[in-house]
Amino acid sequence: SQAEWEQLLTNCSAFLFYGMERFMSHILLDRLVAMNISKCHLVILLDLVRTKQSYRRITSSDIHKSYLRIALEGPTETAMLLSLTGVRSVIANQWFTTLQGNAERLEILSENLLSTGRTTGQTVRVLQR
Repeated sequence: SQAEWEQLLTNCSAFLFYGMERFMSHILLDRLVAMNISKCHLVILLDLVRTKQSYRRITSSDIHKSYLRIALEGPTETAMLLSLTGVRSVIANQWFTTLQGNAERLEILSENLLSTGRTTGQTVRVLQR
């Protein structure tokens, strides 16, 4: 529910979203922009996974949204909105990907951030290779 999303985002120092399609399609925009998420140092968005089923779901959902609303759900716009609400760092997919691709990214992120102790910048560089 929206209340659960808000509670998770406002009471964490790091937030990981691992899901289908666009993160912003799961949260209400007007509620997000009113939030203060300054305690959250890092948001990792492993979204933009597209399957036939998720594409049908998001397409039927997008019919009820304006073009501008859909544009705000893009990866760059999502990062900007999260930054404006107080999030300090955002790691996100830039393009649509597969379930396997995101699983590999999660493994690399976990290993580098938690096991190896690399910084977020160093970890992103590892992901780019």
